Amino acid sequence: MTGSLVVVGTGPGKPELMTPAARMALAKATDLVGYGLYLDRVAVRHGQCRHASGNRAELERARLALALAASGRDVVLVSGGDPGVFAMAAAVFEAVETGEPAWRSLDIRVEPGVTAMLAAAAEVGAPLGGDFCAISLSDNLKAWATIERRLQAAAEADFVIALYNPASSARRRQLAQAFDILRAAKTGATPVLFVRAAGTSEAKVTATTLANADASTADMRTLIIVGASTTRRIGRWIYTPRGEQGMSS
Repeated sequence: MTGSLVVVGTGPGKPELMTPAARMALAKATDLVGYGLYLDRVAVRHGQCRHASGNRAELERARLALALAASGRDVVLVSGGDPGVFAMAAAVFEAVETGEPAWRSLDIRVEPGVTAMLAAAAEVGAPLGGDFCAISLSDNLKAWATIERRLQAAAEADFVIALYNPASSARRRQLAQAFDILRAAKTGATPVLFVRAAGTSEAKVTATTLANADASTADMRTLIIVGASTTRRIGRWIYTPRGEQGMSS
């Protein structure tokens, strides 16, 4: 008997930002697998098995979910935000690529969710209204030199840049270095938004400029948006026009 695996995201925080498709998958599951913090956001119905693990155990979680599905269980792997953006969906397919050959024939589905940068942007208006990119500042899985190259390229191309994983208790220098790289290519007046706990009732926005951005104020619950040359402020709202016709003279 072969089961199934659905990878879902809880959204950025508010229960109403979890999609109906994710809720349906959760309701049908025999097993819920995930980081304990995210599993705590999900109601467990009678008869479901809950498999919680620590924050750094992504591949182990993915392998457990795949093994359970291969044994005939209907598994939901719970991620935060959108499971396909710096999250668990990629870990699942990495585990499939390097794991049991039988896992390649499993019924695997990814349900899209609301990722942190979309929730952060909605708190302030429409800063992602034009071309943008997302870069994770975590160098746990890639070299810092790779991150530096991507920051330089994004800044020189004048993208709005969403910075994920800007800081943690063990990573305090990366964000300050990232701001230094961006200051070399963007003006000091470039808008910078620190959005903490986006999509929750605790959301807090700090709007500043690249010249005044203070890296020490960020933590792992902070999403940072660095504007483009076209990004502008209208009262309390910040937005980026959809095209070059929005550029100020």
